[in-house]
Amino acid sequence: MIKPNTTIPKLALAALMSIATGLACAQSYPSKPIRVVLPFGPGSATDAVMRTIAQPLSVSLGQQVIIEHKPGADGAISALEVARAAPDGYTLGVGSGGPMAAVPALRKNPPYNVKTDFTPISDIGRYTVFLFINAELPAKNFSEFVAYVKANPGKVAYGTGNPSGIVAFAQMNSMLSLQMLHVPYKSSPPIMPDLLSNRVQALMDPPTVALAHVKEGKLRALVTTLDRRSHLLPDVPTIREAGVPNYTISNWMGLIGPAGIAPDVLERLNRDIGKVLRDPEVITGLSRHGFVPKPGTPAEFAAFINEQVDSYGSLLRSAGVQPD
Repeated sequence: MIKPNTTIPKLALAALMSIATGLACAQSYPSKPIRVVLPFGPGSATDAVMRTIAQPLSVSLGQQVIIEHKPGADGAISALEVARAAPDGYTLGVGSGGPMAAVPALRKNPPYNVKTDFTPISDIGRYTVFLFINAELPAKNFSEFVAYVKANPGKVAYGTGNPSGIVAFAQMNSMLSLQMLHVPYKSSPPIMPDLLSNRVQALMDPPTVALAHVKEGKLRALVTTLDRRSHLLPDVPTIREAGVPNYTISNWMGLIGPAGIAPDVLERLNRDIGKVLRDPEVITGLSRHGFVPKPGTPAEFAAFINEQVDSYGSLLRSAGVQPD
């Protein structure tokens, strides 16, 4: 008598159970609050953008999105925490030019591998960045500022609160042969009191905090680094309009997770963040901070990050900035 083959049914049953488990996970995610780790502190432009997104994203996901600040080390502290987290979709992070592109370019031994230690989830968008100066400087426009810096080499100080600011000034200084004094800070908000008191004279930053001081006449905005003028300060020209056509640095922000996030969880996160970023109310809220949303697929965001890693490294080398 031929014995029935019970192996195939057992294998089929195992496969069905695996599929069922995967479907259950997809249907149950998220089942608890989601933590988003930020590389910069409260009051930063990143904080303002994420707070605008967090509430509608919580509604879309059906779970609270909790913001946690982990500033320091050019954003590497927050990125490293994300890289070390379980890839279950409950610990995410903000990926931006600092931790994702500048840290690998500025360090000989970065604490993580951007291309292998993270899951790119979605591009979020671009910051509108202005060059702000203290109003006590005699420069009324960008060309006068350049002339003043060249006439006073090493006497004009600029503050940076993140690696993107370092790269932005490095490219401008290199292209225009400017000699300025670099004063680094842990994040952008602490720079503002020193800029207003003229301890430092220049800052490249989103307008989240500085805009009110420009309107009060305490600061001047000379150019924006985006390729078009901002509705927030429509009379301020782009840096290209001001005579620097090949300036390429832009400040960006996206959502990342640890490597190995399951495809179904990744798809859910990408879909919901895209939905939120296309919401008219969210777009209006982000525009108040000079932020332009730019949702996209995980593959598109991964390709963009790789491009930025290569671009930041090339720009810093050409500007004479060597890794530490």
